[in-house]
Amino acid sequence: MVSSTVNVVRYTALLSGVFYGIYHRRTLQNAHDSDKARHAKHERESLIAQAKEAWKQKQAGNKDSVITDPEDPRFDLEKLIAKWEAS
Repeated sequence: MVSSTVNVVRYTALLSGVFYGIYHRRTLQNAHDSDKARHAKHERESLIAQAKEAWKQKQAGNKDSVITDPEDPRFDLEKLIAKWEAS
């Protein structure tokens, strides 16, 4: 038969292993969550930078392009016809 001291040691080891597992899982989960948040922030910053660059290119491209919307006050029919003839 097993003595009570051995049972106490067994259950103590079992419970300490369970608590260590819980603690370790929480530590890993917190590290993962912070890494995920940092990655999301970096992704947002990257998207914002791309959007700013696209906006700059769009604004620079509008100066040289011909306006094709007849409702626009800057619409010029002669430039539009010249563009169509060139293409």
